[in-house]
Amino acid sequence: MKEQIGYLVLSTGDVLEGKWLGSVKEVEGEMVFNTAMTGYQEVMTDPSYAGQIVTMTYPLIGNYGMNDIDYESIKPSLAGWIISSPCHTPEHYQSNHTIVDIIEKYQIPTLYDIDTRALTRIIREHGEVYGKITTDEKDIPKKRTVDADIVKQVSISKITQFKANKLTDQVYPHVVVFDFGYKHSITHSLMELGCHVTVVPYDTSFETIKEIDPDGVVLSNGPGNPEDLNHITNTIKQVTDYYPTLGICLGHQLVALAYGAQTKRLPYGHRGSNHPVKDLITGKVVITSQNHGYVVDHDSVNSGDWTVSHINVNDRSVEGLKHRTKNLMTVQFHPEAHPGPIDTFNIFTTFINQLSTKGEKQHA
Repeated sequence: MKEQIGYLVLSTGDVLEGKWLGSVKEVEGEMVFNTAMTGYQEVMTDPSYAGQIVTMTYPLIGNYGMNDIDYESIKPSLAGWIISSPCHTPEHYQSNHTIVDIIEKYQIPTLYDIDTRALTRIIREHGEVYGKITTDEKDIPKKRTVDADIVKQVSISKITQFKANKLTDQVYPHVVVFDFGYKHSITHSLMELGCHVTVVPYDTSFETIKEIDPDGVVLSNGPGNPEDLNHITNTIKQVTDYYPTLGICLGHQLVALAYGAQTKRLPYGHRGSNHPVKDLITGKVVITSQNHGYVVDHDSVNSGDWTVSHINVNDRSVEGLKHRTKNLMTVQFHPEAHPGPIDTFNIFTTFINQLSTKGEKQHA
């Protein structure tokens, strides 16, 4: 079978030649890169990549195949995929699909044999870059902004409930997860730690949350510009005033906005499983899994109400916040770390240990 040439045309004017992997399907999106050496299945299925063309910097992708366990969502949301060398003959005892199987099943536009090192350098140099996967090297990407409604596209439409694993006669905490594009491993982590979990749509009202009556709330990760969700920050303020709350990634940024801070775009984002973060409370440095293009502006945080609990070692950006009087903490990284190191899994256990029993909320 003859390999078909494809092109990645960038908003910078650069054109990179590659080959199609799977069916030919043109697509446009924001260009990002991920530096993880493993976890390509989780990257493919992480809703935070919605609308983005994802470049994997590790050269060999697919060598341990795909399984039915490590999906982070029901189906992939990324716009397209760029890799260097695909593996067609994976070796792993849990593998039951190749990456080509999944690319074909979900019709993910994919190019391989691309110089991913050169592409990563272009993104690092220019920052906000948009691209088009196409058959025409003279094509020009028309998309030049982040979709303001991207969270609505990946959030669930109806409330979904999950039971804690290994049920016994003990009383289980009940946690509500706001779905801004949540990773399944977040709910799996909570369930493994003995929580019943209710996942709600991103725009669920405070009144509905009070009817559900949880012991605590998690604000999930998700795609897009946090400022495009300013219309729900009043709800987030109400929720965090009333319930113990943990914000993760986009959820962290939305809490900051709800309390008057500001967010800003990073030059080219943090995406990978090897990002060093310093816990300013303990003084320890941990290695974290991250996937975000925006951060909380340090200078906009009200130091009278908030403690900056974590910072990024590389660029000193805000990686965590802790409210001085409320049962409220947020982290920019992913404590579920799927994939990635488990250095920060204690974020979940700390949150769960702070959950009060029903009727003993922050405000009576």
